[in-house]
Amino acid sequence: MATDNKDFFKTQTDSSRVKATIISEYFPSYCKIIGRHHVPKKFGYYDMFAGPGMYEDGGLSTPLLVAGKCANDSYLKDRVWMVFNDMMYGDTLKENFEANYPDGTFRYKPFFANRVFGEWPKIDEFLTKNTMEGFYNECPSLLFIDPFGYKHINTSVLAKFLTYWGNEVFIFVNTKRLNAAFENDKFQEDLKIVFPATYQTIKDEKKLISGTVEEKHVFIIENLGKEFQKVLNGRVYYTAFQFREEDQETPSHYLLHITKGAKGFELVKQVYNQYANVDRVLGDYVTYTFDPKKEASSEITMFGDDFKQANLDSLKTQLLAKFAGQSISAEELFTIHQKDCLYARTHYTSALRQLYQEGKISAEIRDDKNHRESVLIIKECIITFK
Repeated sequence: MATDNKDFFKTQTDSSRVKATIISEYFPSYCKIIGRHHVPKKFGYYDMFAGPGMYEDGGLSTPLLVAGKCANDSYLKDRVWMVFNDMMYGDTLKENFEANYPDGTFRYKPFFANRVFGEWPKIDEFLTKNTMEGFYNECPSLLFIDPFGYKHINTSVLAKFLTYWGNEVFIFVNTKRLNAAFENDKFQEDLKIVFPATYQTIKDEKKLISGTVEEKHVFIIENLGKEFQKVLNGRVYYTAFQFREEDQETPSHYLLHITKGAKGFELVKQVYNQYANVDRVLGDYVTYTFDPKKEASSEITMFGDDFKQANLDSLKTQLLAKFAGQSISAEELFTIHQKDCLYARTHYTSALRQLYQEGKISAEIRDDKNHRESVLIIKECIITFK
């Protein structure tokens, strides 16, 4: 996880490994989803705080993990353009990258830079350049920023990047430092860049929060997501994955995903779902959470093969209330409902199958095939709520 410690890249922590894995798992699926609507000239992967790509202990960070996924996929190998920037490790990353993926591995030659993100105007120009041709973006891109702290989160620039069809953003947000910054006068100008539309409102409202440390962090990350909605003046889907402290139960960072597309929102929840290891009922206050202190344990979590019933019961109650008396395809039900909650596709499958077993819904799969399961999240599966 991001730190000012110069020894950070000696040993990869569990949290850093999970963060990098989430990004590298998400990007290939993101490209495939985009490609179902329109196959662009190329897909972009932009990492503005890329690091050296490899830890001294041999652990791989995001650049090499993403490259590995793309190199092993012929569809992506010929279509992905990777742009890496790091003010300290740009040259080292290029060496490590080319040692694993020599020139010619990818159709589009990766680009490496060592500029100061947030202080080099050409980077902002690059990110806000219009790559649209007609309705479609010919270089839909995923941007990942993992700044040291929060000073280089320029919401206006990132929002402009998001205006182009298919573009999405991951920000690794140091909510611990953001929380402290509101209490220090010398950081207020930085905060106005992070919250250009609602800085004063957020500052005033934050003073009224007297709850836990986590509640203060949640307030910050929720309002950062809403800030993009405010700046873009339209629906934005934002989903945060919480990382807890290495030695405490409080959060330190959030991996915030921002997209204008419901499909991206659907996908990121499915990926987050694979790497969370803390059992709590998802909702307005609680999101997918990783606690590095639990990683080595053998505890069963709701995000593995077994689910905590409290989460499924909550989802079942919501579905029974919203769709009472209706007949609807399982795919349509999922598409409608998932837009406004944190549950992933996997959760809907389990919840609907339980409702079927409990006799609260009937299900008919109309595709003339034999199925072992009672419910599938497909358009041919018709659910009737009793």
